[in-house]
Amino acid sequence: MKKTLPPQRIALTGASGLIGTALVGHLRSEGHTVQRFVRRPAVAADEISWDPKSGTVDIAALEGVDAVIHLAGAGVGDKRWTKKYRAEILNSRLLGTTAIANAVAQVKPSVFISASAMGFYGETGNRAVTEVDRSGDDFLAAVCREWESAADLAGDVRTVKLRTGLVLDPTGGALGRMLPLFRFGLGGKLGNGKQWWSWITLHDHIRAICFLLESNISGPVNLTSPNPVTNLEFTAALARTLHRPALFPAPAFALKLALGGFSTEILGSKKVSPEVLISHGFTFDYPEISGALTALISENE
Repeated sequence: MKKTLPPQRIALTGASGLIGTALVGHLRSEGHTVQRFVRRPAVAADEISWDPKSGTVDIAALEGVDAVIHLAGAGVGDKRWTKKYRAEILNSRLLGTTAIANAVAQVKPSVFISASAMGFYGETGNRAVTEVDRSGDDFLAAVCREWESAADLAGDVRTVKLRTGLVLDPTGGALGRMLPLFRFGLGGKLGNGKQWWSWITLHDHIRAICFLLESNISGPVNLTSPNPVTNLEFTAALARTLHRPALFPAPAFALKLALGGFSTEILGSKKVSPEVLISHGFTFDYPEISGALTALISENE
């Protein structure tokens, strides 16, 4: 996929996260000017000050920007889902997205790309879902609904909502946590292993965002590989790639004890298809799990 986007000025929240860090580096390597939102007074030319809790954004510093990408939000797997942390998960998305979307409505860039998640669909079992399917009824589905509704405050600016799947990269996220165990031969399936995991490499995730910057696509977009796998298939592929056995399953009850509410995301099934990306001609560099894991792990060694 050749670069066609001329140099842009792009503002980004969540620039220090796994996806944000990679995206900033890629965009700058492509000749774009990237300004990072910071939750303090800006001290550098590439910074824009904002405070999601109070809803304030330095509108003057944002004037003239070509695109705004909003990735910030509390990690759903970072802590146990206490009542307090559930509120933090919701508020970090709702307040932050409201603040950024209101600012976008004022400065009117060409496009507003706002994070969401495949959690929108809730439990899907063995049923494949696309962007036209309705929301689920669990906690994260409710969070995603409110999250996406807040993005609509951007008004008539073209708005894209990224329903991101499990992002794979050895430097962080789920794969980063699993690799040490599997390298020592201590990995295995989670629960019964029959649950579907919809995944995407960080590499393809970044490429997809850039594709969306260049396109005329709006609305929800699933950022997942066209080939989801069961957890059993995922862990078997990871073990084969590392030339290790996968003999130590983590039973469901142990995950529930260790992780609390977040265990529903590990044990739940989400079979998500990237219909919008495919229909608009996006091609994945890593559409299959075996090739993806081989490339990711060899690059990290």
